[in-house]
Amino acid sequence: MSENKGTSAAHPAANPLAGVAMQMQSADEASTWKPADLVNDPSWQHRLTRAQVAELVDATVSAQARGLQVGEFTREQFPLPTVGKHIEALVDNVENGRGVSLLRGMPVDQYDDEFLRVMYWGFGVHAGKVISQNSKGQLLAEVSDRGNAYGDRNTRGFSTNAELSPHVDTSDMTTLLCVRTARSGGESRVVSSSTIYNAVLAEHPEYLDVLYRGFYNDLRGEGPTGDINELTHSPIPIYSHHAGRVSCSFNLRMIENAAVKRDQPFTPLERAALDCLRAFSLRDEYGYRFMMDAGDIQMVSNHSVFHARTDFVDFDEPARKRCLFRLWVNIIGGRELADNFSDRYNTGPRGGVAKGDGARYDF
Repeated sequence: MSENKGTSAAHPAANPLAGVAMQMQSADEASTWKPADLVNDPSWQHRLTRAQVAELVDATVSAQARGLQVGEFTREQFPLPTVGKHIEALVDNVENGRGVSLLRGMPVDQYDDEFLRVMYWGFGVHAGKVISQNSKGQLLAEVSDRGNAYGDRNTRGFSTNAELSPHVDTSDMTTLLCVRTARSGGESRVVSSSTIYNAVLAEHPEYLDVLYRGFYNDLRGEGPTGDINELTHSPIPIYSHHAGRVSCSFNLRMIENAAVKRDQPFTPLERAALDCLRAFSLRDEYGYRFMMDAGDIQMVSNHSVFHARTDFVDFDEPARKRCLFRLWVNIIGGRELADNFSDRYNTGPRGGVAKGDGARYDF
């Protein structure tokens, strides 16, 4: 059993910014939207032109000719004079705009996975600083069904075909390149966590103190110790009001698993607050649904947008199975984060997943 005992939430003194006055301020940013706003404002999307695809292909061919590998080259070694400006604009929209962007038209049907990995890494180094996302230390990981059971609390959802409820990852931004779609299912859904914050403020302000104080998160054997029961050093606020911005960190599965591993049940108020947040995040009035096509790159802020997906059924042929490439990216010049909010894997502020052998799932 983990040694992280004590109450489920941090003492209020650990989060001085979570005072009543701050809690009662609504989020008023471009990331506070409802689905109709994304429908009526397509500026969060960009489709590559033929010339821009050619620029990406040429840069990839050049990188491979020089023997450059994923994780081993920088944006200066992968020049994108035109496409780079569009990536920069989409990243700015993730950080300062809607919190979600979509880049469409990557030529995934024309090249093998090795070529696409180099191309996608080239995209990533223009998007920001890529960090480790699992205990293999992978910077570019594959999201596919590895046959893991989602019911196993130590399994991470990206390695299953299960439905994933609205949540965030640990980096500033998660990007996903759709290489192959499933036979059926796998629909994406994004929800403004800023809008949900305002809904909680309006309908259940009594829960905000709990959400500001936060909860321990289960690291599932991917913390620095490699212990399958390792939790975050301290409770991670679900909402953090810092430097004039509201940020969110919410992964209900990690929170619930931590409570089990600590043998520390939620108080009735904590349970009600978590159930409320999940229920709001699942409301149709807040969630924007879309199918990612092969060649799409989804970019989402992990501070202002929840992302989710429906379950899916794969093709029988291994070569046709659903596959997405994923990067966890920290945005250069990204928002300032509170100290008690920014270390979510016990690896320091904005740190990635520690490398080790404690994970108990196939990936």
